[in-house]
Amino acid sequence: MKLNKEEDELLESVERGEWKTIPNFKKEAKRYHEYARATFRKDKRINIRMPEKDLANIQKRAIQEGLPYQTLISSVLHKFISGRLIEKGP
Repeated sequence: MKLNKEEDELLESVERGEWKTIPNFKKEAKRYHEYARATFRKDKRINIRMPEKDLANIQKRAIQEGLPYQTLISSVLHKFISGRLIEKGP
């Protein structure tokens, strides 16, 4: 079977023992499933004003991520309020 570059790198990483089993996998999978459900549930609507340039940059980033831009905004806000958004230094 022919592997592409990314697949080769993943296989080599596994063979080097860099991948670890997640303790309590079912519990962790359920927890992240709930995060995803909460992130993508759309039960409230808001209006927000922002600079046009910021919106254009968000839309570009959403395209790169393969998400609708409103979903990306919602995800970023969710990560911020849950303390999982890490600020990048200068």
